[in-house]
Amino acid sequence: MRFMMIVKATTDSEAGVLPSQELIDAMQKYNEELVKAGVLLAADGLHSSSNAVRISYPEPGGKPKVVDGPFTEAKEMIAGYTLIEVKSREEAIEWALRMPDPHGYGQGEIELRQVFEVEELMEDPESIAREEALRKQIGETKNA
Repeated sequence: MRFMMIVKATTDSEAGVLPSQELIDAMQKYNEELVKAGVLLAADGLHSSSNAVRISYPEPGGKPKVVDGPFTEAKEMIAGYTLIEVKSREEAIEWALRMPDPHGYGQGEIELRQVFEVEELMEDPESIAREEALRKQIGETKNA
């Protein structure tokens, strides 16, 4: 089972305030624990929404609408993520609880969401096979 720990943005992260060295050290230690346990798939921080673009589809079949950031409501933004693969929801919660306060200063908030597996989204064996071939190709491209 894959889970994404979504780190919510704060007014500081949206203002471009970088984490302290102490927080970077704590996050690196946490990520090292995830790696040693064999559960870490990816982990990254995101730039503030000031350089972001939001694309929406206001009309079915219509043209997409592009809006440049920055965006308001920092609590609705994402400042980073950690993607893990674990055996259960409970294990994912345990790992999320071990993450240091992602912003420090008591402002951190993490949303834990399960990632859909191909078989949960698709029933057609041909579609599943195409998706699995695509994912294999992505892995091969990264390793090349």
